[in-house]
Amino acid sequence: MELAYIPSPSSGVLYLGPVPLRGYAFCIIIGVFVAVWLGNKRWIARGGRAGTVADIAVWAVPFGLVGGRLYHVITDYQLYFSEGRDWVDAFKIWEGGLGIWGAIALGALGAWIGCRRRGIPLPAYADAIAPGIAIAQAIGRWGNWFNQELYGRETDLPWAVEITSSADGRMPGTYHPTFLYESLWCIGVALLVIWADRRFNLGHGRAFALYVAGYCAGRFWIEYMRVDEAHHILGLRLNNWTAVLVFLLAVLYIVLSARKRPGREAVVEPGAGDGEGPAADAKTADGKTTDGDATEKDASAEEASAEDAATDDATDTDHSGNPGKLDKPGKLDKSGKPEASAEPEAAEEPEESRDGAGSAKKA
Repeated sequence: MELAYIPSPSSGVLYLGPVPLRGYAFCIIIGVFVAVWLGNKRWIARGGRAGTVADIAVWAVPFGLVGGRLYHVITDYQLYFSEGRDWVDAFKIWEGGLGIWGAIALGALGAWIGCRRRGIPLPAYADAIAPGIAIAQAIGRWGNWFNQELYGRETDLPWAVEITSSADGRMPGTYHPTFLYESLWCIGVALLVIWADRRFNLGHGRAFALYVAGYCAGRFWIEYMRVDEAHHILGLRLNNWTAVLVFLLAVLYIVLSARKRPGREAVVEPGAGDGEGPAADAKTADGKTTDGDATEKDASAEEASAEDAATDDATDTDHSGNPGKLDKPGKLDKSGKPEASAEPEAAEEPEESRDGAGSAKKA
């Protein structure tokens, strides 16, 4: 039988004994780890210390989760506070319901606190983690597949997702898998940011702004396909208007930032070049030499000093070991001592020998 749709899991929860393992939560957690891992690599490449991204994420992630949940609850309050609903469900984050707009906004506040404590500029940190956030979103969207939520209009396309649950007003059938569309779009945005960052040397928050603009462009048409309950303004869903507004702000920031602060930050983390790691070992832009160069120069200096000392000793001592200036200094041997002259001086004849020779001639 040919597979004509994407099947949905019968349950979004697996039980390991009494412990529930929720697919939605696993997708969020995996996404966070991938974002921190990629952000750390990019932060080190920009001159920062290893581990800084994770330290700041300790602030950013909890703030982001709270912000995402708050945005969802506020914009979909009828799901929790209308008649017949239980307001306690607003705290059940594992059941789904995180608004990316609130997650980014409050997550940025948490990141700002973490950056401020370490003396790091927030825009530089945001540029480093931007592609990782997009990939985290791509992974996190599969949590909606586990919960059978956030799908589009009905379709019979081969990649349609099958919805089997009838809870909360769902109608079983096959629909556009908007969670899949957004997941693929986010991967494309991450690749776009990585390419543009290398090609145009983006800095001062422009890589993050590009991620925001790219995500909003995709979120607009994907949101337009969704059929879940939402507030509408002038015929468009609330998130459509949010995507348009945030897109325009991101593009405006890119333009103004490029004019005011072109290029990239020279220093992203104070003191990062003083310790160990790539920032300390590599030659810096201000002309400082590497450890290898310094060692090589020290060795050369020591060798030159040894030669000078040997030359001075040779000048002060003749071949017989008596003080005085050498007639011919000559070359130095491997040990630093002067080599023996290739033409030895003729020894003086004894006076008696000369006298004897003279007497013989006279005779």
